[in-house]
Amino acid sequence: MKPKYLLSLLALSVVCANTARAQTYNEPLGPSQSDFGGAGLLQTPTARIPKEGEFSANYRDNDAYRFYSLSMALFPWLETTLRYTDVRNRLYSNDPNFSGDQTYKDKSFDVKLRLWEEGYYLPQVAFGKRDIGGTGLFDSEYLAASKAAGPLDFTLGIGWGYIGNSGNITNPFCKASDKYCTRAQSHSTGDISLNDMFRGPAGIFGGVEYQTPWQPLRLKVEYDGNNYRDDFAGALKQSSKINVGAVYRLASWMDVNASYERGNTFMFGFTLRSNMNEWVPHQIDDPVPDYQPQQQSAGMVNYSVATGQLAQLKSNAGFSEPRIDIRDDTLNVTGQQDKYRNTSKGVDRANLIMLNNLPANVDTLDVTQNRFGMPMVTTRTRVASLRQQQEGYPLGQEQSLNQQRIEPVTDVGQGFFIGKDRFNYSLSPVLRQSVGGPENFYMYQVGVLADANYWLTDHLLVDGGVFGNIANNYDQFRYNGVSNDSSLPRVRTRIREYVSNDVYVNNLQANYFRYLGNGFYGQLYGGYLEMMYGGVGGEVLYRPLDSDWALGIDANYVKQRDWDDMMRFTDYKTATGNLTAYWRPAFMDDVLVKMSVGQYLAKDKGGTLDLSKRFDSGVTVGAYATLTNVSKQEYGEGSFTKGFYISVPLDLLTVKPTRSTPTVSWTPLTRDGGQMLGRQYGLYGITSDRDIPQLP
Repeated sequence: MKPKYLLSLLALSVVCANTARAQTYNEPLGPSQSDFGGAGLLQTPTARIPKEGEFSANYRDNDAYRFYSLSMALFPWLETTLRYTDVRNRLYSNDPNFSGDQTYKDKSFDVKLRLWEEGYYLPQVAFGKRDIGGTGLFDSEYLAASKAAGPLDFTLGIGWGYIGNSGNITNPFCKASDKYCTRAQSHSTGDISLNDMFRGPAGIFGGVEYQTPWQPLRLKVEYDGNNYRDDFAGALKQSSKINVGAVYRLASWMDVNASYERGNTFMFGFTLRSNMNEWVPHQIDDPVPDYQPQQQSAGMVNYSVATGQLAQLKSNAGFSEPRIDIRDDTLNVTGQQDKYRNTSKGVDRANLIMLNNLPANVDTLDVTQNRFGMPMVTTRTRVASLRQQQEGYPLGQEQSLNQQRIEPVTDVGQGFFIGKDRFNYSLSPVLRQSVGGPENFYMYQVGVLADANYWLTDHLLVDGGVFGNIANNYDQFRYNGVSNDSSLPRVRTRIREYVSNDVYVNNLQANYFRYLGNGFYGQLYGGYLEMMYGGVGGEVLYRPLDSDWALGIDANYVKQRDWDDMMRFTDYKTATGNLTAYWRPAFMDDVLVKMSVGQYLAKDKGGTLDLSKRFDSGVTVGAYATLTNVSKQEYGEGSFTKGFYISVPLDLLTVKPTRSTPTVSWTPLTRDGGQMLGRQYGLYGITSDRDIPQLP
């Protein structure tokens, strides 16, 4: 598009915006996304951070680059961005036999930290770091200040590195020390380097975003601090340092963008957005039982009454394997909550079901939740308080329900029950994927997993799954583990050989679960434990009730399964295991810090840090990184193991309540260092009922 036509279009937009009838949304539109992803103007960032929980998927396109980015406001003070850049005029590799005609793909990760909020006089100020890990093609750091004045939001900042490549000011740190006067041009792939912070050229940038009276339309003008002379795509001509653009909110979940940059380049794209705190399930559920008390004789539960109660406990309250028994003046309900993520919903329904037909002498209701044959927690409720809650309080005499969560009651007496469904099976789709590889940008395997399990006893489970391949392109994965890339045993990089099997036993194992008392849980397991390994192992977890911390340890002895005959093993064997601490800091809302130390599959030793954030909807987003005693040179491309994942509760997508929460993982590059055993069951996840219920 010619410059005069684009400028005419932007001018026409301003005229229309000022003359059009006002159009508004329920809330302000909030910060818009920049070309690189993350709240900003066009090429430059602002100090703004979107509303906590906001998630944006961005695409921008011009003649040199395509930017694909995912941006998320994890907290009101922190925004993170994951970006892939397609360099359109460069090939991934000089060897056409390796990467073919695939263009170069650059991975990068950005963070922005709010230093202080905007006040009446002072602007909002943020510090950001662009392209933290990787080759550093867009490596930058910046300080930005933003101040709103009516419909105008002004930004002024200083950037180092790529953002400040024009060097339109003297780097203030260079005056203090000569080492700040130069900056490395690139870094090792996958490496995280902070050595160049505040080094090299510095530049002032700034601009303004204008919210037009027509609310869907916003206009942007910026002064660019970059000169584009050292770009990876080659020196890019810059006819003007002024960039102009427009953002139009096509729908509440989508923005479209157009801009004219460097005085000669047209950029366009779109943003798909949502807020994970605002996702709510829309379900068709059975109504809560009505309060219709019909008192029974003291000291016993009538058989016909118990039959109806057990059926309701299973279908309405979501308790499988329900049991009812009376001990003195306490009526106990035991079962496994399989329906509600917020298990207190099931407890409330169970209490009402029992209250309606309660023996006269019972003054306490205990509801004990089990999982995998292990007791988790007992919720104790005083009957008098529960009756008063259902019948209503006199005006001004309202009281809280007399209810508490206690360590699980395990001395179950004789009573009525519905037996365990010992045999279960399922058929589910499976997607394995790898993004950003040199052989092919996106590698995948689509298949079906048929899984079945049988409880031999109340504590011993036999579990197995058969995987059937439908389609995959892992035949393009050419990494061969040669010594000039990595000297580690090939514990994960034989993925191509494994997925070439169209049908195979994914796992076949026996698990023994046991509650050890006083907050301790344990399991023993053995068999084909995952696609690549079989062996034996065990885990012990200490998890205090309603606590913000837990501690676990697992130990395993495994052998590598033979990819040519997956019912047999290769000669490779190792001991592997980890000591893992779990912590939910009180000062960080719904954040789980998980730290593991131990020995990994390649016999390297080190630690894994896993940080995850759970939003109000129950969606969990996390990232992990593993560092071991393996050097960057021994590890090979990527330098160390890292990845991201997202868990989405299935009841956000279904019309019926369910506790199922599938997880999708993304690993930038699969290598052999820092690799854990993919155990089928983990005690921390199994014992989640010991957390205070917080989810919808």
